[in-house]
Amino acid sequence: MSKVYFVGVDVGTGSCRAALIDSTGHVHEVHVRETKTWNPLPDHYEQSSEDIWSGICECVQIVTRNYPKEKVSGIGFDATCSLVALDKNDKPLSVSTTGDNNQNIILWMDHRAEKEADQINATKHELLKCVGGKVSLEMEIPKVMWLKSNLNEKCWSKLGKLFDLPDFLTWKCTGDDTRSLCSIVCKWNYDGFNQTWSRDFFKTLGIEELCANDFAILGRNVTTPGATIGNGLNEAAARDLGLNVGTPVAGSMIDAHAGALCLLGCHADGIDEAISSKMALICGTSSCHMSVQKELIWPSGIWGPYIDAIFPGFYLHEGGQSATGILLDYIVKSHPSYKDAMENAGTLHVFEYLNQQLVRMAEAQKLSSVHYLTKDFHVWPDFHGNRSPLGDPTIKGMICGLTISSTVDNLALTYLGFVQALSYGTRHILDQLKDSGRKPFHSLLICGGLRKNQLFVETHAEACVMPVLIPDEGEMVLVGSAMLAACAAKVFPSLEVASKEMASRCEVVWPNPALRDYHERKYKIFRQMITDQMKYKEIMLL
Repeated sequence: MSKVYFVGVDVGTGSCRAALIDSTGHVHEVHVRETKTWNPLPDHYEQSSEDIWSGICECVQIVTRNYPKEKVSGIGFDATCSLVALDKNDKPLSVSTTGDNNQNIILWMDHRAEKEADQINATKHELLKCVGGKVSLEMEIPKVMWLKSNLNEKCWSKLGKLFDLPDFLTWKCTGDDTRSLCSIVCKWNYDGFNQTWSRDFFKTLGIEELCANDFAILGRNVTTPGATIGNGLNEAAARDLGLNVGTPVAGSMIDAHAGALCLLGCHADGIDEAISSKMALICGTSSCHMSVQKELIWPSGIWGPYIDAIFPGFYLHEGGQSATGILLDYIVKSHPSYKDAMENAGTLHVFEYLNQQLVRMAEAQKLSSVHYLTKDFHVWPDFHGNRSPLGDPTIKGMICGLTISSTVDNLALTYLGFVQALSYGTRHILDQLKDSGRKPFHSLLICGGLRKNQLFVETHAEACVMPVLIPDEGEMVLVGSAMLAACAAKVFPSLEVASKEMASRCEVVWPNPALRDYHERKYKIFRQMITDQMKYKEIMLL
């Protein structure tokens, strides 16, 4: 097959990106632009659809400027699972207490709807089986309920359309408001088994207005990721993006799911290539743990089963950690010795410097591994609540083993403790899936910024007792979006084929068997810490 080109667009928590990618998965051009976030109240995080669209247009124009437009065979979008509100004239509608219509997106990490999430979970509605028994306040329906309760006149009564951000982008390009099954089944409590919105669910929650006009606010038509949306780029979008009218636009995905689409197709010598044998770990501000299989199971505290959310005919299960990259940044930057560490690091990233410092500390104490340094230091890492497998946003972080030391060595030790805790959190998710009847995983694949952190990768291999694969290509999420575009353009017959054809080879990091007993002991303490926290909550019940 001769090479053809696609544009992949990814909208993350703090930026939008675009890449020009060919049919082998090779990334030719990438451009990034930061996006604006407002934080008007604690736990309120808001963005602007106009700001995001402007950033996307800049990025797409730049990555395609040196290529003939007819060479671009399709465009695919992924984005955070954030809620976009438009009024009855399709204009941005404020979701903010400020009333500013620029602030018409509730960001995924916004935690304003805790009460509403509790109200939903108290119903024990049958749809909650598909989210591990509990809806997360990071999902969309709690936020929708919050809008009705708190902004009834300013927002609720004026609603014309509600979108998940990825679907807003395909609508913006085509004028067709067909929704992707990926977004609505994973984040909107759409009934994927019966392929319909649930009138009973919305009436039970007191938001029956969403049922009006055959669910017009939410979208009447649904398609699978990678399907062709409408007639491709309309004139306005083509002009904004600098592409040809009619360029195929693909049914979208949530950003982490696009990363999983690409990761699950990756391959390496000696590793089982079956997509159901792999766990995909997409690391960014937060982490998502994605796995697919054809067998139906119902794991508690883990989202899914979601039918056809990534690959047709496969059930998706999604775990996650609400704070990963942002947690490590917070722990390091808030330590008294952060400035000293930055000065010592010079041109190195501070994490790389701390990794080297840990090696020096272990050598000084004649330890065979840096991990032994945390024998008396233990962490439960849920500073922003537990997404899975406990599904409890009220859980807090815990540290055992604090001293009055404020040295760089203490910073390195603290950082190591949190890297280990995040790895044990991944192990906790794997164990929950296994205990629910899931077949064993044979490998863990990692993408995102933390894939570059050797300590993070090695610790996951050792804590989870399985090989970790690091793709040669670093832009897994963008390549995943390009895979969507390749399917929409009919270059590949299915996403499963596109994933295998466009994904990259991987470096394999194997676990160190000598450390297995040590990590098992640490993991036992990790599990005990949350048991203890629950006891403290019981004692303090008033």
